[in-house]
Amino acid sequence: MPKTPPLRIRAGNMARTNPDGEYVLYWMVALRRLGWNFALQRAVELAESLDRPLMILEALRVAYPWASDRLHRFALDGMAEHAGLLTGARPFYYPYVEPEAGAGKGLLHDLGSRACVVVSDDYPAFFLPRMLGRAGEILPVRLELVDSNGLLPLRAADRAFTTAYSFRRFLHQTLPDHLMASPDPGPLEDPCFPELASLPETILRKWPAAGREQLAADDFIAALPIDHDVPPAPTSGGSGAARQRLSEFLDRDLDRYAEARNHPDLEATSRLSPYLHWGHVSVHEVFRAVAERERWSPARLSQRADGRRSGWWGMGQNAESFLDELVTWRELSYNTSATLPDYERYDSLPEWSRETLAEHEADPRPEVYTLDEFEEAKTHDPLWNAGQRELLVEGRIHNYLRMLWGKKILEWTRTPRKALDVMIELNNKYALDGRDPNSYGGIFWTLGRYDRGWPERAVYGKVRSMTSESTRRKVSVDEYLKRYGPGASGGEGHQAALDLA
Repeated sequence: MPKTPPLRIRAGNMARTNPDGEYVLYWMVALRRLGWNFALQRAVELAESLDRPLMILEALRVAYPWASDRLHRFALDGMAEHAGLLTGARPFYYPYVEPEAGAGKGLLHDLGSRACVVVSDDYPAFFLPRMLGRAGEILPVRLELVDSNGLLPLRAADRAFTTAYSFRRFLHQTLPDHLMASPDPGPLEDPCFPELASLPETILRKWPAAGREQLAADDFIAALPIDHDVPPAPTSGGSGAARQRLSEFLDRDLDRYAEARNHPDLEATSRLSPYLHWGHVSVHEVFRAVAERERWSPARLSQRADGRRSGWWGMGQNAESFLDELVTWRELSYNTSATLPDYERYDSLPEWSRETLAEHEADPRPEVYTLDEFEEAKTHDPLWNAGQRELLVEGRIHNYLRMLWGKKILEWTRTPRKALDVMIELNNKYALDGRDPNSYGGIFWTLGRYDRGWPERAVYGKVRSMTSESTRRKVSVDEYLKRYGPGASGGEGHQAALDLA
């Protein structure tokens, strides 16, 4: 098994490893997968070197922001899959679902006090950095945080990049040194650490593990104190579903990606973002699958680190277009979350965009809508409403229309700050891939982040504008409008979500 790169490991506290502990604990919080995972790989390394069993704790709170049937169902799909794969096997898998807010308090400390060392996921967004910081304070043993977020280690860059071009140049210069340090696809195959038969009854009685059937049951979710007005999306979670979606994309859509990806009617996007957000699939695994399909080798990388959008990888046009989204834009957003304080706050926007938006804050708006009107898709614009209905039903918005969705919220809200609040609320509440650095990157792009000044106009100032009319001229949306028009089912049911509209 390859060794975990040191640049991907950082100390979460100043405590020491306890060589007399009972096991190595991997606390799975963001990278919810059993392969292609540097954090799990590191935990296996430690278990083998210390000759101790490995325990995987995968827990799900009920009090996280925007907790709902939709988000819980997607996460629990992955947990049920893990329970099926790991029942009766090494390592010891401990799935814990909090039945009420605060019920899980003390579990990590009690498990950690018995451990040699605790390993967890280094993730730069949402409430996780604060939670991991607090964990480092309460754990009596060493906490290691391991970065398995992208092809480029987060700590390979020590500054935030302001444009995709500048970040792409940095990638071209830096990524080749890290590209082949890929995580083990199957770190739990042929384990060389002892078995842990069980945990003390006092722990299991206070914090009972959920069984596979419970994790898969809808009535299990129904009893939890979460938002039941946001129903599950028709997309199933878990690594198995992620690999199926990846296979379908490679077989059916990649060969037309560059030309068709912006057209909602053509459905050529990868739709992998929910799986990437929840950690059910790794960027390394996706990249390897694309590279193998392209019969690619590192020798085909260009020697020119000039920030070009295509041609650097030495792959076909469609693969290069996809990798620019998967690697450049996604990892640019992760870089921002990891290096820019308050990345999710309005004041973190570039100075030029804040200035121009402030100058036009008093401009008359063509329409002004409330949060409820936005949420219920009750604007005057059929195309915007269709995008919002897709979000309500499917838990996603087509990539191109998500840009229009955000731009029009900016135009139809009384202030840019309120527009940001609306975008974050709707995206994080309904999107399976919300609460993610990449989704924050897209939201803040609509307000000027990563962009430049454009010809000045009302409301937007020098921030780039978009209109539904120009969008309909550029991309095909007729079938999309039929699918997500008033009273439409989205093609996949879940009328409860549409009842909101």
